[in-house]
Amino acid sequence: MSEEHFDAIVVGAGPSGNAAAYTMAKEGLKVLQLERGEYPGSKNVQGAILYANALEQIIPDFRDDAPLERHIIEQRMWTMDDGSHVGMHYRSDVFNEEKPNRYTIIRAQFDKWFSRKVRDAGAVLLCETTVTELLRDASGKVIGVRTDRNAGKVFADVVILAEGVNGLVGQRSGLRDEVTPDSVALAVKEMHFLPREVIEARFNLKGDEGVVIEAMGTITDGMTGTGFLYTNQESISVGIGCIVSDFAENGKTPYGLLEDFKNHPSIKPLLEGSECKEYASHLIPEGGYNAMPELVGEGWIVVGDAGQFVNAVHREGSNLAMTTGRIAGETVVWLKRRRDEMSKANLAEYTRRLEQTFVMKDLKKYRKIPNYLHANKHVFTLYPKLFADAAQSWFRVDGVDKRSKEKEIMGSFRKSRSIFGLVGDAFKLARAWR
Repeated sequence: MSEEHFDAIVVGAGPSGNAAAYTMAKEGLKVLQLERGEYPGSKNVQGAILYANALEQIIPDFRDDAPLERHIIEQRMWTMDDGSHVGMHYRSDVFNEEKPNRYTIIRAQFDKWFSRKVRDAGAVLLCETTVTELLRDASGKVIGVRTDRNAGKVFADVVILAEGVNGLVGQRSGLRDEVTPDSVALAVKEMHFLPREVIEARFNLKGDEGVVIEAMGTITDGMTGTGFLYTNQESISVGIGCIVSDFAENGKTPYGLLEDFKNHPSIKPLLEGSECKEYASHLIPEGGYNAMPELVGEGWIVVGDAGQFVNAVHREGSNLAMTTGRIAGETVVWLKRRRDEMSKANLAEYTRRLEQTFVMKDLKKYRKIPNYLHANKHVFTLYPKLFADAAQSWFRVDGVDKRSKEKEIMGSFRKSRSIFGLVGDAFKLARAWR
């Protein structure tokens, strides 16, 4: 690698890195993108959800050739005990719109497609290249990166760190602290393959319609976390994730937790007859606004998972990643056109722009929820059992009058924790929600 100079270097080729690189390259900037994997998406075999609006802001006609699986017409939300689930779901034919709002995707395929768009826009991509450190001038300003290639120095006006939740480059360069176990979740996923017609019959779908199930409760064995199931065209993505510090205290293995989830009476029939071909695990930032590192400095910007940009409450990540990457790219383009230097003061425009978006508004609004859930584990243990017992009693027609059943249900709440404790928790959660 020669000591060439670029307008910008992007470290990482995930959704946030691709969004940043594409945004700058299509405006004529000289962009270098570095990816340590064999190819973009090589470390991602799992399915995921794509939020269309965020990608439309970058590539308006993405639906013409993006590798999309199914557009989501139904959302199920379950609270589960050991043998049942209580939940709600929303299904609407409105989601069969001309330009659907959400899709399931296979990350390996999607990331390769997005990367091709980045290269078509003019960016240079180097894979199997690890950034070992940031280069600085005498004043401490970042002026490029050093890689593990021979003659691996490369220079740029700004470096955008889209390196993922671990943020090793940022850590080694002193830009951020090491991620703490209580601010990150470990999720494990499997891909279960079934014929397309079986999936559609099993989930009452037609064409490219899809269903998403998100679940919480005793399935996480007392730990803070959630389970999920997504329908793809010819496969089902199923997984579960919990806070890393909880895994350390609980002693349960992630794979063991996933096996239990797959064998739950509410999940097992949905996977029946499938063939599991892929397994993956990855870290997800869960700390949100409270765990967010510094986002800009002299010659550098942080985007995506590296900046803790995940809305854990609503299970949103790809839209925050792409939006932060886009806005970082737009900020750099704006500064280049003004011929302003990439100083910390000027790059602060990135954070000012973010403040006006849903990204920061949502992360600030729900910043108390993760700590509340982590400190109140009965939300994942006691309450799911109470709800299930109440439903079991209420819907069992056995000659007992409904008034007696009401007393029985209220009595179980009082015996287990008291109805006042439940109401108190509801008020605490509402205050945190605000």
